Amino acid sequence: MSKAPAVNEWREARRQSARDAIVDAAWALVREEGLAALTLRDLAKKARITTPTVYAYFDSKHAIYDAMFGQAAAEFADMTSQLESTVDSDDPQVLFAQSMRRFVDFCTSDVARYQLLFQRTIPGFEPSAESYAPAVRTLEATRARFARHGMTDPKHIDMWTAMVTGVVDQQISNDPGGDRWARLIDDCVAMLLAYCQPTGVSAKQAKRRTTSKTTTDKGVRK
Repeated sequence: MSKAPAVNEWREARRQSARDAIVDAAWALVREEGLAALTLRDLAKKARITTPTVYAYFDSKHAIYDAMFGQAAAEFADMTSQLESTVDSDDPQVLFAQSMRRFVDFCTSDVARYQLLFQRTIPGFEPSAESYAPAVRTLEATRARFARHGMTDPKHIDMWTAMVTGVVDQQISNDPGGDRWARLIDDCVAMLLAYCQPTGVSAKQAKRRTTSKTTTDKGVRK
């Protein structure tokens, strides 16, 4: 039997391990110095390799940002997917408040990750379709959660994203490490539901009403 497949697998695993180590070093660097401060020379020093070695695995600094974005988006998708399996309630106030609380905790616990995922801090950088795919899945899951509670207008999602990122921005900018804006989560959700949720529509009623519909709008704002 040829040993070529095994050798190729070993080489690919070694290459992936090297790429992961560079990405880990990049995260460590941007958490210390900020996203815009990333340079390949400093990254090579942080990873204890040469700059040409970095180029052997990534053809540009944006390629490194893309790998970082894909990793962060996957972490965000994993966090979001666990929500409804761990929140034992059909009450939208409970569900959406927990969703916002987890989002705020996720973002404030790693400011560099939040900035890369949700703010345009890197001039000219756009994530690849592959790296952005987890974010698309997360947005679709959010739309489905809203629909189950009778909220199907696209502006409802826009209001939600504006509200949750607004809480995060204020918390990071004006009370880092505190909870001045995080304490407003329950009130924010109550206001959102009072405006968006149809009067008297329960989660089960909303589900029956929306299961026969097919969502065709798959556009996602990057």
